[in-house]
Amino acid sequence: MAKHYESELTQFLKQLKKEDPTIDSRQVAGRARLWDKSLDTEQQEGYRSGKLPQPPYVYYQNTQA
Repeated sequence: MAKHYESELTQFLKQLKKEDPTIDSRQVAGRARLWDKSLDTEQQEGYRSGKLPQPPYVYYQNTQA
């Protein structure tokens, strides 16, 4: 591959960022809104304690009661 080669996708992204410089900040804000959350450890512990154990083979129908 040539040393100064840029793919069409790279050229497109550079042009897009040049036309709209706020894309990076909006991407970071969108990530923060959806993914970058602090977890409540008390609530997480409550979820873990309320979890039921999974049977060893989930597709087995136990007909013996």
